[in-house]
Amino acid sequence: MPDTKKFIENLSGAGKSIGVLTSGGDAQGMNAAVRAVVRMGIYVGAKVYFVHEGYQGMVDGGDNIKEASWESVSSMLQVGGTVIGSARCKDFRAHEGRLRAALNLVQRGITNLCVIGGDGSLTGANLFREEWSGLLDELVQSGQISEEAAQTHSALHIVGMVGSIDNDFCGTDMTIGTDSALHRIIEVVDAIMTTAQSHQRTFVLEVMGRHCGYLALVSALACGADWVLIPEMPPKDGWEEQMSKNTLYFVNFLPEDCVLSLLQLVVRCLGFDTRVTILGHVQRGGTPSAFDRILASRMGVEAVLALLEASPGTPACVVSLCGNQAVRLPLMECVQMTQEVQKAMDEKRFEEAVKLRGSSFNVAVLNVGAPAAGMNAAVRSAVRVGITEGHTLFAVNDGFEGFYKGQIKEIKWGDVGGWTGQGGSLLGTKRTLPAKHIDKIAEQMKIHNINALLVIGGFEAYLGLLELQAARSKHAELCVPMVMVPATVSNNIPGSDLSIGADTALNAITDTCDRIKQSASGTKRRVFIIETMGGYCGYLATVGGLAAGADAAYIYEEPFDIRDLQSNVEHLTEKMKTSIQRGLVLRNENCSENYTTDFIYQLYSEEGKGVFDCRKNVLGHMQQGGAPSPFDRNFGTKIAAKAMQWISKKLKEFYREGRVFANSEDSACLLGMRRRALVFQPVIQLKDETDFVHRIPKEQWWLRLRPLMKILAKYKTSYDVSDSGQLEHIVRLRTKDISAI
Repeated sequence: MPDTKKFIENLSGAGKSIGVLTSGGDAQGMNAAVRAVVRMGIYVGAKVYFVHEGYQGMVDGGDNIKEASWESVSSMLQVGGTVIGSARCKDFRAHEGRLRAALNLVQRGITNLCVIGGDGSLTGANLFREEWSGLLDELVQSGQISEEAAQTHSALHIVGMVGSIDNDFCGTDMTIGTDSALHRIIEVVDAIMTTAQSHQRTFVLEVMGRHCGYLALVSALACGADWVLIPEMPPKDGWEEQMSKNTLYFVNFLPEDCVLSLLQLVVRCLGFDTRVTILGHVQRGGTPSAFDRILASRMGVEAVLALLEASPGTPACVVSLCGNQAVRLPLMECVQMTQEVQKAMDEKRFEEAVKLRGSSFNVAVLNVGAPAAGMNAAVRSAVRVGITEGHTLFAVNDGFEGFYKGQIKEIKWGDVGGWTGQGGSLLGTKRTLPAKHIDKIAEQMKIHNINALLVIGGFEAYLGLLELQAARSKHAELCVPMVMVPATVSNNIPGSDLSIGADTALNAITDTCDRIKQSASGTKRRVFIIETMGGYCGYLATVGGLAAGADAAYIYEEPFDIRDLQSNVEHLTEKMKTSIQRGLVLRNENCSENYTTDFIYQLYSEEGKGVFDCRKNVLGHMQQGGAPSPFDRNFGTKIAAKAMQWISKKLKEFYREGRVFANSEDSACLLGMRRRALVFQPVIQLKDETDFVHRIPKEQWWLRLRPLMKILAKYKTSYDVSDSGQLEHIVRLRTKDISAI
């Protein structure tokens, strides 16, 4: 039970006064933010004041600054616009206007401001904060306030929230009002499309957004537009010819002020009956969406907390959305970045503007460790999903060895065509670990401006990710999001029940065992000793034995001695005295240092004399080869796509001041299957689950299947039925029912 009293004391706003205002253009959700500030402020014991008509109300004072009550914000949540008003204010831009505003605030004891607006409004608030002490000195000298009042109100704290439908503010994934504007646009387009199809017309739509094409691009994707023109990416030469080859029915989305020229072009080039719709301020109106209400409410609460925790030296901050979290960022750094974008747009440096917005990143993909069927499907999926999300993908050949040698090149959509069904690793893969070459790898990261890493591989990939994370303190280039997708026939990666390639290897083992047993058909009684791969992990031997109907499977995880071997021989001998003519024994390659495959073969041969004879077979690398199974193709495709989506999310989360910087535990993860869920787990947290000496997880779910294998081989043993849920999971996977993945 948390200490409630202490919690409330830490949030105490007793004796503090907070002013809340909306400034600049209105946006749906602003009222929700105002409501949250008022109610959170009152909850912690502070006084909260409405500042009506933005900065103009602050300058004019009087009834424009009123104390708010809990009830005064009732029924505001669903109302569009801003009920406390917003206005452009020339007076506040002048020193005299800011002096009057300071007087009005001091008279009411307000030294905390929540400003909801765009970059211009937030810049004005920060200037006001910086001038505050000087303004108070002037008021003291003119006799308008006392020296005591100046000391009592010596510091002004500012917290900003961005209210803008344009989503053009750097530092936040979404601004208040953007989602609602998208709702309005899509509602209009859905209505227009019926008319367009009925009359075989082309419609050109103009949406808001100023110099930011977010609304145009996202609504075009949502509505299936054939063309979208945005200011960040002007059309290249010859685009008119490409448009003329398009389908009859399409909707073009444009930012403002481009409509007439496009209308003339469509009519001239295509000869279509064309209509223009300019959505205008409809996009700003109406009820805010659920997303905007929740976003604004969370931001409002976070703004109050930021004000309560502020000290006299605390710089102004802006509350932003990163992923699904409300975070505080330095206000002026975000404003300056936003203004840099605007400057780049004005100077027609479009590629730089896109880069500053943070919408495109360089992502490197590499395979590490032994090849596993399904690796290529995973690479193909990652490349195409990454390109779809706007990233530039780089392929690294030969794992970390190729990385430090600079074997890195851009990989495009068409380069991975036909990869899904191919076995092995078309990128090449090596077992080399990065630690010895970390300086060169960091240098290559810098040269190619790599913003994120996707590593597909086995235990070496897991170790490599741990080494890269450990080297972050020395190499800032490694402070990028990293994710590993497990791909190894051994299925020995901690944090994941299954790995890409294991299913194909099991199929190879099962098919081989079937053929071997069939080869003995019609001969005398015979026992086959089969050695499987897997290192110290007995997954292939156990599950392969279950699939192939083995009589025994020797693995490292379940120690055995000569007495166990003798018992197994006796058991087979008894079976061979019946109608059973063939036996199958699987041995994991590293199950025992002394009880080798040759030893077990010789033991069975000696002890079975007169009853059965023996043959042995070492399957070797055939388990790694061949075309991937349908399961591994689908599993590789889905898990890599999910990994790339995680990378996109983390890149946005850790993009600050024109660069990506990720140094937290959760920025280096392994994506693994835990029962029916794919889960991202920080690799550093998996260390406690790992037996590094033997390169296996300390706990492995498939060990629960061993009693079942023994029961089916006619051994008398116990079986825990509580594990049947896990068994059902495996049965579903082996029958290719992967809907739960």
